[in-house]
Parts: sequence; structure tokens; C-alpha cells
Amino acid sequence: MAKVGKNYQEAVKAFDRAALYEPAEALAIVKKIAKAKFDETVEVAFKLGIDTRHADQQIRGAIVLPHGTGKTRSVLVFAKGEKAKEAEAAGADFVGAEDMIAKIEQGWFGFDVAVATPDMMGLVGKLGRMLGPKGLMPNPKTGTVTFDVARAVKEVKAGKIEYRADKAGIIHAPIGKVSFSEQQLYENYKTLVETLIKAKPAAAKGQYIRSVTVSSTMGPGVRINPVKANS
Repeated sequence: MAKVGKNYQEAVKAFDRAALYEPAEALAIVKKIAKAKFDETVEVAFKLGIDTRHADQQIRGAIVLPHGTGKTRSVLVFAKGEKAKEAEAAGADFVGAEDMIAKIEQGWFGFDVAVATPDMMGLVGKLGRMLGPKGLMPNPKTGTVTFDVARAVKEVKAGKIEYRADKAGIIHAPIGKVSFSEQQLYENYKTLVETLIKAKPAAAKGQYIRSVTVSSTMGPGVRINPVKANS
């Protein structure tokens, strides 16, 4: 059995791990028990009643959190001509075409999000085996394949996050930092849960939100009552 640190042990004793809390209460607990020496990320995990083996039950998308994530993400834009200029003006960290593709083929991954104009996807597609496993491949479903590159860059910089259900039907997503106020964390959480509810597949049967857990990077999970996940 893996050993856990003193701070973790103390955090576990600070609340009832078997209890199901209201969202705001759970987030307050996460903030209170976070004891790391750095500004931990607050994350939420939703177990959904979906079967991702079926195409009509896969959930994937992106949203801009009202208070951002507390993390500045670097953006690479694959574009040419005027669109490249628009990306640079919007604050993209890296902009290019064949030159950037060659750089990635040589093993460079110094960016957090990649955006591409549709006309560039023929070239960018060659990077699928490299970018796909890292979750860096531009995708129309998340708004990262678009001619409106300025908007895409600004949204990422403003706190846009991507979400995707894994094979077990679980969605993991960051909703801020422990330095955020309880209200900011709650509003970010609320935005995400409402988005997931709207994304419920018509084919999903039974209880949709099966479980919800929030935690900080180094802290234990605090369970939210799934019946009151959107309260």
C-alpha cells in the first residue's frame, strides 16, 4: 500500500469521506484542507451513466469558465497569411504552418493547445499519431479547427477547457485553483455541470450523473451528492 503524507492524513480526518455534500459545501472543504506549498488545482470528476462504446453516447466539447482556470496556457496556431496575422494579434504564442509541423515532427511539444484553420488540416492531419495521444490535435468539436482564430485564441487565454468522457464514462476537468474564492469555484463548477447536463445523450438510460468528486491536486476527494449536483 502506498504511503501518504502527513498533510494528506490530516486532510482525510477533517471531513466525513462517506458523506455526500452539497456542491458549495464540498468546494469549501477542498479549499480548507488544501495544505500544499503551491497553488493547487481544483479538479472535478463526473461518473456519467453513458456507454462510450456507442457513438451516440460519446461526450466531448469545450467551454469557457467564467473565472478561468488560474493557469495561463500557451497556444499554437496553424495558419497562413491574414489568418496567421490575426492569430498573432490575438495573442497566440506560436504561429506557423509547415515550419511548425516540421518542428513537432522533430519532437517539440512546447504548447498547451493547438488551433488550426480548416485549410491547414490536410497538413496537420499528418501529426495525428503524435498529437492525438497527448490530446493536442485540433478538433472542430472543441472549437480548435476554425477560421475565427482570433476568437479561438482569446477563449483559450480566457480559461477555455476541454472535456471528454473516457472509456469508463468519467469526465475529469479543472475548475480553478485553491486560491480562488468559494464563489468563483462554485460558479466555474456550475457552468461545467450545466453544460454536461445539456450534453446528455438521448440514448443514455437511467441515472445520468452517477457520482461527482472534487479534489485539489494533493488532497483527498470530497464526494458531492449526485442528486444535487446542479444545486
